[in-house]
Amino acid sequence: MKTSNIYLDKTSGILYSYLICLPLLFLYEILIRISQPGAEQVVRISVDVWFKTIFQLLGVNAISATLFVAAITGGIIVYKKRNEITRLRKHYFGYMLLESFLYAILVGTIIGFFLGSVLNLSAESPLHSLNKLQLIALSLGAGLYEELFFRVILVTLFLYLFKKIFTGKYTPYCFAAVIAALIFSSVHYIGEFGDPFTLESFLFRFLFGLALNVIYVIRGFGIAAWTHAKYDLLVIMMM
Repeated sequence: MKTSNIYLDKTSGILYSYLICLPLLFLYEILIRISQPGAEQVVRISVDVWFKTIFQLLGVNAISATLFVAAITGGIIVYKKRNEITRLRKHYFGYMLLESFLYAILVGTIIGFFLGSVLNLSAESPLHSLNKLQLIALSLGAGLYEELFFRVILVTLFLYLFKKIFTGKYTPYCFAAVIAALIFSSVHYIGEFGDPFTLESFLFRFLFGLALNVIYVIRGFGIAAWTHAKYDLLVIMMM
């Protein structure tokens, strides 16, 4: 097998995805605390709030439970992939970070051009009055938690359902990608910290979600998570 094929095969798998997403989890939790010292209500990614609310309803510490679930998940993955651990190619992680960075630039540029030139709309979306460190933390959290929910859980669930309904090879993927992207975009306008609805931001998030769905299906969770996080970080840098 060619080296390029080995890289694509390995890095789209669950082991590399899990390991490369661990920094997103730890940096997000650390920066959230550092950027909001003494805050009565800590601003978090909405999907993260959903998960932590479930833990709180179960009567357990949300942060501890999150780290515990991450550790248990990692233990299961490492055990199942134990034969691959000794053959990990560390330089692949650098390639994955570079690949996701290129996707972030490419996807943002193409969608922005499409909305601006074809539909004559702006791709910009409103941001809350948060400091830079908060925005960086939320960008990392969005890459992790939103990709975990909207891609790993939602797209996978829709694929499972639509494969039972449709017989075409690509039809289930198309329906799963479109519906998950619509939900992904819509969720940003719900709740206390939701953005005011605009057609521009809705269309951009829909197209961005659609692109991330394709990246997830083809390249796996790790690449999709870092693509999302890096796009958000690029937006912050240009503010």
